[in-house]
Amino acid sequence: MRKAVVAFALLVSPAWAQNAPRPDGKITCASPVAPSDSAKSLMQRYGQEAVIQDDLSTGVEDITYRGIVLLPQAADWRIEVSFTDETMNRVAGLILYNKAKTSHWKVAGVTIGASLAAVQKINGKPFLVNGFDSDFAGFVTNWKGGVLGRPLPGGCTVTVRFGEEDDQSPSGQRISSDNAELVKWGPVVEQIEVNFPRK
Repeated sequence: MRKAVVAFALLVSPAWAQNAPRPDGKITCASPVAPSDSAKSLMQRYGQEAVIQDDLSTGVEDITYRGIVLLPQAADWRIEVSFTDETMNRVAGLILYNKAKTSHWKVAGVTIGASLAAVQKINGKPFLVNGFDSDFAGFVTNWKGGVLGRPLPGGCTVTVRFGEEDDQSPSGQRISSDNAELVKWGPVVEQIEVNFPRK
């Protein structure tokens, strides 16, 4: 993994190379994006690897927002950054999507493509997932007192979404992650959000 990160850093802009990801791809409440960041600071730090985009998807209905994409040309490194308002002076959070079906990034040990069982193991106990027949399909609604329901060091929190809607997906609300039907369907993590505390 370390060789891959070094090779990747050589391919991108000098600004990004100076801020190359940690070899383990770990995202924290302070890195690679901090709550004190603004659009201006990110663009200064990452140069051409930070691009403003006006129509980023929230993953819910057709709601979009104006934010910044880090590493827009590398789907498995891509990070989408949202802000607290249109001035883009303070970061609200960041989002990882399964645009490449995988990601080098990890949040509290969770990564894109992780299975229900893998996330349940990290959480330390079963959790509840919203049914797959609504606009909020697949979002974890309650970590049931597990590790992933606690703020990370620095105060940010994690939101996870599983799978995608299809004709065979389980329906209903608040399905337990150890539900036999859900386990058999085998959804994987398709979206991870890191939400920064607001002052």
